Amino acid sequence: MKAITNTKIVLLDSIIFNGTILIDQGKIVDFGEAKDVEIPPQAEIIDAMGLYSGPGLIDIHSHAGDGKWFHEDAQKAADHHLKHGTTTLLPALYNNLTLEDYIAGIQHIKKESQTGSARIIYGLYMEGPYLNPKYGCETDNNKWASGIDKELYTPLIKEAGDFAKVWCIAPELENMDMFVDDVCAAIPNIILSVAHSEASPEQIFRYLPRGLNLATHHTNATGDLHKYPEVRGVCVDEAVNFCDDIYAELICDSMGIHVDPFMLRLVVKIKGKDRIILISDNFAADGPVPDGYAGVTDINFDSNGEIAGSKLTLDVACQNMMKHTGAGICDVFRFASYNPSRLLGLRDRGCFQRGSRADIVIVSDIFEVNKTLLAGDII
Repeated sequence: MKAITNTKIVLLDSIIFNGTILIDQGKIVDFGEAKDVEIPPQAEIIDAMGLYSGPGLIDIHSHAGDGKWFHEDAQKAADHHLKHGTTTLLPALYNNLTLEDYIAGIQHIKKESQTGSARIIYGLYMEGPYLNPKYGCETDNNKWASGIDKELYTPLIKEAGDFAKVWCIAPELENMDMFVDDVCAAIPNIILSVAHSEASPEQIFRYLPRGLNLATHHTNATGDLHKYPEVRGVCVDEAVNFCDDIYAELICDSMGIHVDPFMLRLVVKIKGKDRIILISDNFAADGPVPDGYAGVTDINFDSNGEIAGSKLTLDVACQNMMKHTGAGICDVFRFASYNPSRLLGLRDRGCFQRGSRADIVIVSDIFEVNKTLLAGDII
């Protein structure tokens, strides 16, 4: 048994000062104010030194870690995120992969997820293959831009199976209904996400009954449809903001480039605290930094000078969200742990409950990670 003592316990809407957390066999068995929690004499004591203890972070969208692709080196990529407080993660696979690369990558990730740091991998985030080729990075390296092909995608769906938890779609593409029908038939509980798209609200809302309740990196790589030259268009971002059922992913970099700080505050105001999910969208592009981006350290660029994901981990995204929006520590734990756990249907993590997994991150008041516990084990 372990006991985390001298800690501030972060709950959904409150904080327990001078708290204690008891852990046994990888589970949280009790927590509360120190005076109310009896520590068994044989317990191993972890002194949090007055720092905050919150639920382990859940990153639903990350391609890489420390320059290593998950589909090529899942252990090293996962280890980088684990050290930064992420205890559950979905590796993202993009349409710059051929069918053969997709299948090999899925097999590698499945195998590695059974051991080591890659145990934090819960499933796959399929960012493609069928996205609008006009949007996103590496547009000249899209291996699937020729259109939706049943013969080509069938083995991909079969290989991913129910290990795929999220599948991204651009609803406006021709034959998308056919693709979605086959994905949903093979993976009944799949979460659909609108991504790299210029779909109208009507095109997006058609897929709500099929499981579309997520927006991939909201306000990034989305179009803007104009019916009239003088009138602002209504497209993906407006549809996501309007629909209460859709969670909005946000990439929160240090300089507010992916999402402007005012836009971050606006999205939180519109969507509410329960529908925001912070992601890293960590990528491994190594293109040159284009003019106008001097001093940027946590964003990647492709060979064309386009933004290509980030170098973030979720702890840093939480820091940035606090900086840009004034969000409190309860809020960012909600955005980076509780909300993604609810999206994925994971009731055993994401907040402190007796009997839940002892995935815990101990952080400072500005979200600097001091310790990470995975199923009760200190990393």
